[in-house]
Amino acid sequence: MSDQQRGQLTAAIPILDHSTFDEEKPVAREHDSVPRAASTAHRRDPYAGFEGLVGSTFAASEPAWPARHRADRNAPNIIVLLVDDMGYSDIGPFGSEIATPTLDLLAERGLRLTNYHTMPLCSPARASLLTGLNAHRVGYSMVANADPGFPGYGMEIADDIPTLAELLHDAGYATYAVGKWHLARDSASNAADDRRNWPLSKGFDQYYGVLEGLTSLFHPHQLVRDNSPLDVDELPDSYYYTDDITDQAISMVKALRAHDADKPFFLYVAHNAVHGPLQAKAADIERYRGRYDDGWDALRDARFARQLADSLFPAGTRLPRRNFEAGFEVDAWGELTADQQALYARYMEVYAAMVDNIDQNLGRLLATVADLGELDNTVIVFTSDNGGTGEGGAQGTRSYFKRFVQHPALPSDWNPDVEREPELIGGPRSLVHYPRGWGMASNTPFRLYKSQTYAGGVRVPFVISWPAGLRRPDGDTGIRPHYQYVTDIAPTLLELAGAERPTMRNGVALQEPDGFSFAAILADPTAPSTHHEQYCEMIGNRSYYRGGWKLVTLHQPGTPYDDGEWALYDIHRDPTEIDDLSAEQPKIVKELAAAWEDAAWRNGVFPLLDGSGALAVRNPAEELLRRPLTLLAGTPELERYRSSKLIAFRSFDITIELAEHRADDQGVFVSHGDQGGGYSVYVEDGRLRLAYNEYGTLFEADAGPLTAGRHTVVVSALAVPDLRWDWRISVDGIATGRLDGVHQLIGMAPLQGISVGVDRKSPVSWPVYERHRTFRYTGALRSVTYTPGPPAPYDPETVIRTLREAAATFE
Repeated sequence: MSDQQRGQLTAAIPILDHSTFDEEKPVAREHDSVPRAASTAHRRDPYAGFEGLVGSTFAASEPAWPARHRADRNAPNIIVLLVDDMGYSDIGPFGSEIATPTLDLLAERGLRLTNYHTMPLCSPARASLLTGLNAHRVGYSMVANADPGFPGYGMEIADDIPTLAELLHDAGYATYAVGKWHLARDSASNAADDRRNWPLSKGFDQYYGVLEGLTSLFHPHQLVRDNSPLDVDELPDSYYYTDDITDQAISMVKALRAHDADKPFFLYVAHNAVHGPLQAKAADIERYRGRYDDGWDALRDARFARQLADSLFPAGTRLPRRNFEAGFEVDAWGELTADQQALYARYMEVYAAMVDNIDQNLGRLLATVADLGELDNTVIVFTSDNGGTGEGGAQGTRSYFKRFVQHPALPSDWNPDVEREPELIGGPRSLVHYPRGWGMASNTPFRLYKSQTYAGGVRVPFVISWPAGLRRPDGDTGIRPHYQYVTDIAPTLLELAGAERPTMRNGVALQEPDGFSFAAILADPTAPSTHHEQYCEMIGNRSYYRGGWKLVTLHQPGTPYDDGEWALYDIHRDPTEIDDLSAEQPKIVKELAAAWEDAAWRNGVFPLLDGSGALAVRNPAEELLRRPLTLLAGTPELERYRSSKLIAFRSFDITIELAEHRADDQGVFVSHGDQGGGYSVYVEDGRLRLAYNEYGTLFEADAGPLTAGRHTVVVSALAVPDLRWDWRISVDGIATGRLDGVHQLIGMAPLQGISVGVDRKSPVSWPVYERHRTFRYTGALRSVTYTPGPPAPYDPETVIRTLREAAATFE
């Protein structure tokens, strides 16, 4: 340090004069000197409760240490592997032709619950699995992408509802989670949130994955490690999300054993696969080339035959006819054109490859546990959050987010598909989903799909293995046909771990659970089911199960709710729900309908969805997210939901301030989105350009040369009729470029948030990415400012608000 620097530091920080302290004279404690006025403030005695002896010196004192709670040395590790949108028949132990050798072995050594039920949608199922409570009670009537302002839609796990992770952590377990969370409201998934509903606040020691419900498996839009979003520019070309979260899980387990040889762990592996968009590694897809050319009807027959041969269903069980219900019907495979068959078979090849890859990764994880010598004393649960989906529609799509859009004013030329070369399907440049015929086959032998309360939406595969604790007696097939429900998982695992669920935790009285442990039926196939009746509700679809009877509706959105919707099935005799007995058993219908009504009020199911558009309504506090926003150069990527609020259903301006642009500078000024839809403003070869990705169709506008110097670039999107934008580009107030009449990006698009000075991860323009990768701007970018305009007349929130205000004037 120079004399000048030392002088500056001395001037800034006064140096204490130690000569003013007398080392021989003890410093008086506060309570020995000046009397103080009485205070109501709380001050805990630092020695209260200490079990040792405290003197004035160490020699006169005896130490004591607080007891640390440790789990029993024989407590099992627990791995829960939850797959997303996997149907009943998609793995080998439940009738599939897809290669799942790891799961085959687990089922051979363990048990299969063939009558296990779940909620028919992502977030509700996860909430019930992790808490043991009915989803509506926890506040998850829907996926965590809504906030209409009612208790059942709160999308937060309250403090009086402990998670399985919290209770196992209290019992001495290390707790880890990787993959899909989807229990934090989308508006609470940003870095400024209080994180009270993120994994680390719900009992997990470590977390790695995606907080939201879906993502690209090649370019995940926002990875989170523990409590922090990762600021990632580019991922390796070999990156695949399912592999990544498995690598992270393996690392967590290895790190634990490096530090503690005895502590049991709870590992929650929540795959985003096989949720759309469907994407798989090329080598995995290639193994299934041509395997599905015979179509979904033949596949369904073959899977059902294997299920019967393996005694998953009683003799006499029938396969229902092809799904026929209005809006969910499936065409006969033989009636499709050759081109349709070729395209649709490719979709299923991708899906099968995703399932195969999950099994491969489970094998890698269990090999690590085996290398540690702990596989026999590890409880492994494999299941799905809900049944296979029909969201791909009758034809499927190569533009997932375009198919995903739901709006009553879609323009007449809206095509929920975008042409893609066959070799691109399933890769990073396409976001595809299969036609619902494959979802029907996925749910073999059941009817309908995810989000419905028929068996196709709620009966899923369930495999559990624990060689050291669940030894099958001679003659036990390992099949358990008992009715059990998703709320039963938490109490069962707590019992297997030897942990109790308290009535109080951290001074808070806990809500009672709804689930029942089924540990007894795992040990004894003759033991009775522990779950005897259960209500269910999802977007107006309802059901009630009691003692083998199931009352169920397929509700048409926007229509009145009435008892005429109910159908009744004897599940013991008719597990595939073919014969409606409601007309023959009116008394049972009336009893179960009343039981559903009572359960709905007790669990917070009401209000039910109707035609009022309630799910489009958001907390008024979210208006803050639409204020103008300035992003300085170097700002990490803005989270998806926060980004969407700046542009959705409205006009907006983007003002780009260049502090200094040189003639040879190039790169991206701002990007928002990915291969599923987005826009990017960049300069290349001296010319200013706009790339607009309309759900997979790329448009480009040339805004002319950008000269050296200091500039203000303004990019404006004007919301015009038919859900379109007209784009205008100006430099220093002079119009230089335009792009007219492109479809607006709405729904989940753009999936990736706003980046300044770079196009991160999945690119908006693949040709630009091939030339320059992330194309970070080389000049001096000062800031990018978004200025949202007023909402367009077709903004859903505006429409609902206007209708409510109009209705209020007549009350």
